[in-house]
Amino acid sequence: MTTDVISLVATALLCLGIPLIYGAGRFLQPGGFAWAAGNRESKLDIPAWTQRAVQAHANLVENLAPFAILVLAAQVSGKANAATALGATIFFWGRVAHLFVYIAGIKYLRSLIWFGAWGGGALIVTQLFR
Repeated sequence: MTTDVISLVATALLCLGIPLIYGAGRFLQPGGFAWAAGNRESKLDIPAWTQRAVQAHANLVENLAPFAILVLAAQVSGKANAATALGATIFFWGRVAHLFVYIAGIKYLRSLIWFGAWGGGALIVTQLFR
């Protein structure tokens, strides 16, 4: 596997793992297990960090498909190279940082990191059209 594809797989695994983080936040609340096992018709009172983890997950879900398309387009077009590998690596580690900063509630840094991660995506785009 190329570095690009490894970064894509790692990003997918990150996306799959985030629910474990906010799931723990829910389960630790009084009534959390019963809420999770039930129909979830009522609202569960959760800490702010848990809700931010849910939002970080939703944000990654929104961004994963476009990132995957870029990585896979570079692979199938034969344009994958050191620059696309760097871009994919930047995207992955940016998303890891985004998750932790989002959960911590650091507003402006979170947005800056999001743009930085997509700087990696932009690097892939530059290789697709060269």
